[in-house]
Amino acid sequence: AEFEAIEREAGSDAAFDYIAWDRTDPSGAPGGGGVRGVMKGKVFEKVGVNVSTVGGLLDGEFGKTIHGANDDPRFFATGISLVAHMANPHVPAVHMNTRFLVTTKRWFGGGADLNPPLPVAEDTADFHATLRAACDAHDPAYHPRFKQWADDYFYIPHRKVHRGVGGIFYDHLEGDFAANFAFTRAVGEAFLDVDPRIVRRRMDQPFGEADLAQMRNWRGRYAEFNLVYDRGTLFGLKTGGNIDAILMSLPPLAT
Repeated sequence: AEFEAIEREAGSDAAFDYIAWDRTDPSGAPGGGGVRGVMKGKVFEKVGVNVSTVGGLLDGEFGKTIHGANDDPRFFATGISLVAHMANPHVPAVHMNTRFLVTTKRWFGGGADLNPPLPVAEDTADFHATLRAACDAHDPAYHPRFKQWADDYFYIPHRKVHRGVGGIFYDHLEGDFAANFAFTRAVGEAFLDVDPRIVRRRMDQPFGEADLAQMRNWRGRYAEFNLVYDRGTLFGLKTGGNIDAILMSLPPLAT
């Protein structure tokens, strides 16, 4: 709703188009499913939101790589993932994901990271400060730990560069379910607070061909990371998720 509101402010009637999908488990039993939403507008060149709840049996050797599934392939996973690629190069692309998984263990994971083709210190500082406040309200140790985790995770080894200016990333958050769920919800709410603010700050800023070229170059790096290193992409493909939903994170045009 917030992203559609921004499109209205820009004079666009763009809206999310939603497609539901079902998954069949390798065992042949129903394996859950989800909903993929995509909007292509004046401000958001392409923004996708996936919500999924899946379960069943993890297949083959892949299952042994998942936390708590080495000896028992049963799993349950639910989550939401958002990726936005912007029309104006001055508006950062952005990613946010929160999830809950159950094997013989159960844990929360998630995070958000900002990917500006043309970084602006004010936006980077705002993004980090908002996530820091969300973390500090639950555990002062979270932000330094999860910020470093994001810096390590969102790195493209073959390019020797980070894909953006970072954010937070966390996984295997086990223990107190209520506390961990509250924190994970706070991450989503912090994102919903800061990202629309940054979009509105930059969406009317003039840009030229050189700016577009820089954006397309950064998008290429984003695509490389998601296709080669991203855990969520691999998990979705290995568990038989909807291909269009899994790959909705890819930019519409890149070099």
